[in-house]
Amino acid sequence: MISNTIDQEIKQAMLAKDQARLRGLRAIKAALLLAKTEKGTAEEITEETEIKLLQKLVKQRKESADIYKQQGREDLSIVEEEEIAVISGFMPKQLDEAEVEQIIAKLIKDAGAVSIKDMGKVIGLANKELAGKADGKLIAELVKKQLA
Repeated sequence: MISNTIDQEIKQAMLAKDQARLRGLRAIKAALLLAKTEKGTAEEITEETEIKLLQKLVKQRKESADIYKQQGREDLSIVEEEEIAVISGFMPKQLDEAEVEQIIAKLIKDAGAVSIKDMGKVIGLANKELAGKADGKLIAELVKKQLA
């Protein structure tokens, strides 16, 4: 579980005076604390929930970095990209497009999907199978491409 290692990582980053890593770790810790209190319980959140949370943090930072680049603010874009690198380090290894394509092809075959009408069913299966291992946007694009 990620939440178990975050505090130790924060201490190490503070000792090493690694500001970029510290920012990313603090963002993860804040998001985890928020998720715990949102549910209204003091229970531990599941590993699946942690992964979804990390994906959300990375997505937010990518969007911010893109906006900063469009506005010519490379300095702010670099900060976001540093945080993306730190947060990504806690996520499972992301599959490349070819691996995702193979898994989706197998899911389509197993589900007996034949047309674009079956897209929702296949995307649901793919999201469950590839949770945390591939971007949802990529999954949707590949399913659509293979069913078209």
